[in-house]
Amino acid sequence: MSVAKRVLDERPRIASALEARALIEAVLETLAALSHLIGEETELVRAGRLPEAMQREPRKAELAGIYMRGVEQVKLNAVALARFAPDQVRRLKEAHGGFQGLVETNQLVLATARAVSETIVRELASDANRPSRAAGYGPTATVGAGAFVRPNSGPLVISRQL
Repeated sequence: MSVAKRVLDERPRIASALEARALIEAVLETLAALSHLIGEETELVRAGRLPEAMQREPRKAELAGIYMRGVEQVKLNAVALARFAPDQVRRLKEAHGGFQGLVETNQLVLATARAVSETIVRELASDANRPSRAAGYGPTATVGAGAFVRPNSGPLVISRQL
């Protein structure tokens, strides 16, 4: 939680190179933790382990909030940071660029998982609602009633784990 305390510290202005480096390091630490968590989530969703991926959501939301507050502090102190720690600012920009690529990959994986699950549910619904009457001979011929109305129908089984 030392990362959270440093980023949540609401100091009004950066007045030295030491403070500038400390702020940027705190934001980079948070970004690294968030990137790691999003990478894990992406791999779990790719592997179809959705319940495990969803367990990471509270921590991801917490880190994202800390990161956004840190970015706001960086924006508020942009001039001082550029003057006191230009190399660190460049490093932060590069890390943020890499993070954006990671988030894009994560969003693609999540969108693919959503599309696949929607397709599965849609196909199950259409199969369950499709009339399954056996065709007889002639335009209106059907085979009896009862068990023969839907000859291949049985209980519908859906796995809740992928």
